[in-house]
Amino acid sequence: MNAEPSRAGLELADVVRAHAGKLGDVRPEHRRVLRAIASCRTAALGGHVETCDHCQHRLIAYNSCRNRHCPKCQSSACARWTADRAVELLPVEYFHVVFTLPDDFNALALANPRVVYGVLFDAVAQTLLEVAANPKHLGARIGFLSILHTWGQNLCLHPHVHCVVPGGGISIDGSRWVSCPSGFFLPVRVLSRVFRGKFIDGLKRSHRRQPLRGIDHDDALERLLDAAVRREWVVYAKPPFGSPAQVLKYLSRYTHRIAIGNRRLVAMDERSVSFRWKDYAHHNRPRTLTLEATEFLRRFLLHVVPRSFVRIRHYGLLANRNRGDALARCFALIGTVARVQTPAIAIAMVDGEWCRCPRCHKGRMIPGEWLSPRQLAALRIGWDTS
Repeated sequence: MNAEPSRAGLELADVVRAHAGKLGDVRPEHRRVLRAIASCRTAALGGHVETCDHCQHRLIAYNSCRNRHCPKCQSSACARWTADRAVELLPVEYFHVVFTLPDDFNALALANPRVVYGVLFDAVAQTLLEVAANPKHLGARIGFLSILHTWGQNLCLHPHVHCVVPGGGISIDGSRWVSCPSGFFLPVRVLSRVFRGKFIDGLKRSHRRQPLRGIDHDDALERLLDAAVRREWVVYAKPPFGSPAQVLKYLSRYTHRIAIGNRRLVAMDERSVSFRWKDYAHHNRPRTLTLEATEFLRRFLLHVVPRSFVRIRHYGLLANRNRGDALARCFALIGTVARVQTPAIAIAMVDGEWCRCPRCHKGRMIPGEWLSPRQLAALRIGWDTS
C-alpha cells in the first residue's frame, strides 16, 4: 500500500488528529499523550501574547502542550538543558557507549516498563562504575549521563541506553586525575558480561519484591533468563567525540529525542502513513516504510514511558547530589579553571528556540500575557502555530 504524497510540513499531530479515533481501546496514559499532541499549539490550549524585545512588535501565538512525547515541544526543552550542560564539560576526550537490552525482554518491558527500564538504568550504571573502578582497567571514579531510548528506526521496540562519559576519572584515593588511553575507554567484552549479570540479578530481585506482570510462575522467569544468558549482549563503544562542541551537538540531538520526529514523516492518506528510516543492517541505507495508520500509531505508543519516569540520569561524579563539588575537583586535578560562561554553541542553541521578530528580524519574541481558549475565541483567531 502506497500513501499519496501529502502537503508539505506533515506532522505527527496531523496523523493523530486524522487516525487516533480508529485505535479503539487505548490505555489512559496513551490517550493523554495523543490528546496533548493533537491539541499542541492550537486554540484548544489557549495562547499568549509575544512581544519583540527590540521593536516591541506584538503578536498572538498558541500555547504548547509541553508533553515530553510531542516532537514540537522537545526542541526548546533540549536547548535549555544542553546549555546547562555546557558549563560542566571537562577538557578531556568524551566517549559514547551504548548498552542494548536483548529482545527476549521486549514483552516483559511492555508489561512492566517502570521496573524493567529502571533495572536497565541501574545495571548500566553499576557496570560502568564497577569496571572503571577496577585497577585492571581504569582504576578511577567516573561520572556520566545516561539516556534511555526504546525505539529502532522502524519504530519497533528496541530498548537501549546511550551513555556520554568523560575519558577519565578521579583516582580511588582522590589524589589525581586518571586519563583513559587515547581513543580507548573500557573493554566492551567485559562491559557486556558485567552488564548481563547486573541486569539479570536486578530483575530477579525486583521479581522477588513484587512479581512481574506477565510472569505466571518463577519457572517462566527462569526460562526467560536462561535463554538470555546464553546470548552475547550488545555493548557498543563508539569512537570518541572530537571536541566539547561535538559533545554538545550530540546531546542536542539525543537527549530529548522521541520515537519519531516530524522531519521523518513523508506522506499520509486515509489509511496509511509513510516515513523515512535508516536500515542499519544494510550500511544505514535510507528507506521509506509505509504502515497502516493505526499500526503506525500503535508502534509510536510503544515508546510512551510511564508518567514521571526519568529518561535522562546522571551517575557517579555527575550525580545531582554532588555534581558541583565533584566537577570543581575534576577541574582542579586536570589543571583547568572551570568554565563560568556558556560556550557560544550553547548560546546559539538557546537562541534558536526563540522566534525572531517577523517585523525587525533582530529582536526575539518574548512570551507575555496568557490568553484562555475563550479569550482567543472572542478575538476570532482561526489560525494555529502547529
